[in-house]
Amino acid sequence: MPELLIPARDPETLRVAVLYGADAVYIGGERLSLRAKAGNFTLPEMAESAAFAHERGVKVYVAANVFARDGDIAAARELLPVYAAAGADGFIISDPGMFRAARECAPEVPVHISTQANNTNAETWRFWYELGVRRLVAARELSLAELRKIRAEIPEDMEIECFVHGAMCISYSGRCLISSFLTGRDANRGACTHPCRFSYRLEEATRPGTYFPVEEDARGTYLYFSKDLCMIDHLPELAEAGIDSLKVEGRMKNALYVAGVARAYRRALDDLARSRETYEANVPSYLAEIRQGGAREFCTGFFFGQPDASAQDYEGGQAEQTARYLGLIERDAEGRCFFRQKNKFSVGDEIVVMRPDGGDVPVRVRGLRDAGGHPVQSCPHPGQVILPDLGIELRPYDILRTEASSC
Repeated sequence: MPELLIPARDPETLRVAVLYGADAVYIGGERLSLRAKAGNFTLPEMAESAAFAHERGVKVYVAANVFARDGDIAAARELLPVYAAAGADGFIISDPGMFRAARECAPEVPVHISTQANNTNAETWRFWYELGVRRLVAARELSLAELRKIRAEIPEDMEIECFVHGAMCISYSGRCLISSFLTGRDANRGACTHPCRFSYRLEEATRPGTYFPVEEDARGTYLYFSKDLCMIDHLPELAEAGIDSLKVEGRMKNALYVAGVARAYRRALDDLARSRETYEANVPSYLAEIRQGGAREFCTGFFFGQPDASAQDYEGGQAEQTARYLGLIERDAEGRCFFRQKNKFSVGDEIVVMRPDGGDVPVRVRGLRDAGGHPVQSCPHPGQVILPDLGIELRPYDILRTEASSC
């Protein structure tokens, strides 16, 4: 079965990704990656997180995929060897200058060529192969038919990684100029403002302040707003095409999203390994689990040909959750289980304890205490440390969420 590659924005979500089913996790340091607004990892956090993952047989890839300016190259020469020492199992790189810096300064770490590098044909795979690269992330514009052809024309030890889940942006191989043009924040250097999610209106030059709707049709004005990619119900086709790594987008996402997507794809891959019939019977449950953590409407991107109007969301729908993230269970020095409040809930509420082993345990909140041990009726303050009594034994990395029907 292909590798399941899950994103992590910070150490907390990395631990969740590892425990909820990832074979590998990709992260960013404090510089050089394309998610400048993610929590990202300090060097001590990277080393600690890599050790946590490696103890459980999970790899950690570090994104260094900015389109670099000279200052970035200088930073890369300093940082990439440090990332290597912290335990990086691979660098995700798009820029040739960054590639040279990685080969010179940390030659022991494999380089994976990012989707940003426009990897659209077998000749590109062979070009990078001759330079010592063994994995490329396919451009999102490629269809399954094109990927099958590439697989047949490249060396057997050359790997194909594909995005199979998450947000789609209006760009070519991840390269976009809209954010830089409108706001001065460069998407190609990690500072995207996501203007493809904006609502646009038309202003007539002689009537400032008077706006008119810009309509492609009667449904609305979100010209660039794509549905999310989801290929969980097409895993057999991906495996048959020879894809080596299935990549989930989402280095800005919270622990509930990461846990749900990782656990759903893990179950799907394991079921498919058992039998096609088991997998197909459980597809509705995989989709239901993914939606708990938040999802827009889904599409299949370019995998089955050029997307048409049905792949766009003209009403600009934001991600909708069927459950709400309440907190992640941790254990303190005294052995007490606690969580840091993400959303308010109260004594008497019915919630769910979500577990890495696949189990969901519905419970009623019997009691809550603050960090000092004093009883409280609810947890109204974001980040508040709360010790819960849920009537069951809790374990670190259990996730608390609402019932799917209560959100």
